[in-house]
Amino acid sequence: MRRTRILTAVLALAAGLLAGAPPALGANPAKDVSITADTYTWKNARIDGGGFVPGIVFNRKERNLAYARTDIGGAYRWQQSSKTWTPLLDSVGWDDWGHTGVVSLASDSVDPDRVYAAVGTYTNSWDPGNGAVMRSADRGASWQKADLPFKLGGNMPGRGMGERLAVDPNRNSVLYLGAPSGKGLWRSTDSGASWSQVANFPNVGNYVQDPSDTSGYASDNQGIVWVAFDESTGTAGNATRTIYVGVADKDNAVYRSTDAGATWSRVAGQPTGYLAHKGVLDAANGYLYLAYSDKGGPYDGGKGRLWRYATATGTWTDISPVAEADTYYGFSGLTVDRQRPGTVMATAYSSWWPDTQILRSTDSGGTWTKAWDYTSYPDRANRYTMDVSSSPWLSWGANPSPPEQTPKLGWMTEALEIDPFDSNRMMYGTGATIYGTEDLTKWDSGSRFTVRPMVQGLEETAVNDLASPPSGAPLLSALGDVGGFRHTDLAKVPSMMFTQPNFTTTTSLDFAETNPNTFVRVGNLDSGPHIAFSTDNGANWFAGTDPSGVSGGGTVAAAADGGRFVWSPAGAGVQYTTGFGTSWQASSGIPAGAVVESDRVDPKVFYGFKSGKFYVSSDGGASFTASAASGLPSGDSVRFKALPGTKGDVWLAGGATDGAYGLWHSTDAGATFTKLSGVEQADTIGFGRAATGASYQTLYTSAKIGGVRGIFRSTDKGATWTRINDDAQQWGWTGAAITGDPRVYGRVYVSTNGRGVVYGDTSDTGGGSDPTPTPTGACTVTYKVTNQWADGFQAEVRLANTGSSAWSGWSLGWSFADGQRITQLWNAEYTQSGSAVTARNVGWNGGVAAGSSVSFGFTGSWSGTNARPVAFKLGEQGCMVQ
Repeated sequence: MRRTRILTAVLALAAGLLAGAPPALGANPAKDVSITADTYTWKNARIDGGGFVPGIVFNRKERNLAYARTDIGGAYRWQQSSKTWTPLLDSVGWDDWGHTGVVSLASDSVDPDRVYAAVGTYTNSWDPGNGAVMRSADRGASWQKADLPFKLGGNMPGRGMGERLAVDPNRNSVLYLGAPSGKGLWRSTDSGASWSQVANFPNVGNYVQDPSDTSGYASDNQGIVWVAFDESTGTAGNATRTIYVGVADKDNAVYRSTDAGATWSRVAGQPTGYLAHKGVLDAANGYLYLAYSDKGGPYDGGKGRLWRYATATGTWTDISPVAEADTYYGFSGLTVDRQRPGTVMATAYSSWWPDTQILRSTDSGGTWTKAWDYTSYPDRANRYTMDVSSSPWLSWGANPSPPEQTPKLGWMTEALEIDPFDSNRMMYGTGATIYGTEDLTKWDSGSRFTVRPMVQGLEETAVNDLASPPSGAPLLSALGDVGGFRHTDLAKVPSMMFTQPNFTTTTSLDFAETNPNTFVRVGNLDSGPHIAFSTDNGANWFAGTDPSGVSGGGTVAAAADGGRFVWSPAGAGVQYTTGFGTSWQASSGIPAGAVVESDRVDPKVFYGFKSGKFYVSSDGGASFTASAASGLPSGDSVRFKALPGTKGDVWLAGGATDGAYGLWHSTDAGATFTKLSGVEQADTIGFGRAATGASYQTLYTSAKIGGVRGIFRSTDKGATWTRINDDAQQWGWTGAAITGDPRVYGRVYVSTNGRGVVYGDTSDTGGGSDPTPTPTGACTVTYKVTNQWADGFQAEVRLANTGSSAWSGWSLGWSFADGQRITQLWNAEYTQSGSAVTARNVGWNGGVAAGSSVSFGFTGSWSGTNARPVAFKLGEQGCMVQ
């Protein structure tokens, strides 16, 4: 159902869409720049899940100790008291971003405090760093790292096979790691501190998904994919004698050592023609169970088998639940019930349609029952009920025809585990969440067990863009795989992602600064439109029409008043439209692929950037002119934004270590730019509510300042900076988007590449309640109804400082004569009591210089007549009305 996480990366990384990986990054010499620090509290804007969970590991010694691994979003530990997951790898920093991809996890069954993670995201050039094995003696609260001389692929084909990393259950200082890329089998004898190749292991694997792939992604040898110990062949403190290893080789998939790894041989009599995704050994009855597929997964797989190997006799038995000819999927998820020997379960991981399948046997695979089966096609009977009330978006807003159902039981179901201490609890990973049940044994009694998301705290979306408008919902996001969400409450899971249309990946979104009910988003979709609009602050959407040639979302910008849009899609040149995209015209003077943004004051001014050149349009996007500004980054890893409330105020961040890199500021609509000398590198820029007493909005950036990589805030226009994250809160790569909140001082929303939307709140009270403004001098108000319909209207108010002194804050009051009620107001805060209305500045537009003005707008209801107010007061003094 959702296959875009890595497919998008394969197609788009070179173009810089960054859905699956950031570009290669390097170090830059530190400068002696003084920075301060602040104490922040960091949380996730709750989505719950949103990505592929290829591995779940229960500790075999301690009840309720479990871990989950994700392909790009780190590792997590289960918290039984709250039934939530705690992230464990947020300390991974910018330069080591690849270590947020976890290819395997191992929990020590001798010492449950010890846990290991094999990390690295790609084995090809997309990840510039090598892999590593992280080791922790405090359940992941802190880590030490052993670097490896090769790469690991947490987001590579075959990542659902495993586990590649295993701890000897008898001598826990011994670990094994199966490597990809022909690097063989590796062993540590000092609890993961150092590693060496097992020189006599006979097979490094040979299976590749697509030998013709020149990127090295699908053409990489998937290598050695799992390690399983037979704990019955060892004693405490002595190395386990018998070890089984799975290799990505269809003819030679399983190897064994019976002398603690000294020698190895291919297991005789094994089936051929398939890859062994999993090998799970039930020592209580002496069976090694194996799940086979004809492909490496996690997306592909058309045939599969289940086999059982009797370790005492060497007998192989095909225990597949259906004939080979009846499979259209491979098997991968595999688990046994440690409390009930003989109970084994498996998944048909690659059954995309009509649903995944989960199978269960209580007689060691002699007979099987299915989680669902046909009664009379297309009707199904399910052994389970689905309750997704905690994550209602998992239905995808779908209304499928039988035999499909919504929500689905899952897809990409390569992780499946029965709790070794509780036969009733099972968890399994999907391409979007972790599902689980706590009444699994109802399966055997014939009554229905309940499947629910067990994913709270695990946030795994890749974030492409963020918007925090001055009114309405505080946060809207553009995400990979699940499209994006509108958060009206950051602590609650939204009921649904963006739909109508539902982009597989949203690449860009924007709103009209002076009319924030108007939103636009663009994204990728296999078939259908690539642009959508909203007139109610993103609560509901409708599709626009694509210009000819569009193949992907690209970037999009909304005019300040929402009256027109400029779109730079993939597959076509820059386009502009008036209205809501029913027809488009090509923009002139700007190259295809340019990043586009809008001025936040002048609705006819748009900006663009491409390959070192800044472009400006003053006619609503019809034509652009290249700026004479020089010294900007020559590449296309650039993000820029215009400041709300001030025409022509533009900030630009980006670059690369082999050229210009940093943060630039323009106050003349891009005609000239000044580089901030204290910022060595910067990749994002965003604005938020100004600090109390500050005359300029707060700046936020993901940058390197003073030799330190982090998230920074400035309340004085970039003169000084405060680092607001710390080394424990780094989240790998944070270079896609950042924005402050225009309504809450200090609040910042940070994009991550696999850890969802992280937001921070400051302990600094610098943005507390604004004092009651007491501006002096003359004022003039212009009140204009800009649109009116049967029972509602839209108006704009401009407040001009016609005196001789600047204002540091303002409060404007008036009364309606005809019972009008404000329904939504932007670019100001307001209260209404009866007919009396008071509008106050928000943080960023409190400062109004003599001779300048500030504007805000609102929508309201009316009946009968809609007379405009006749008197306005600035504080306690009257204003002239125009």
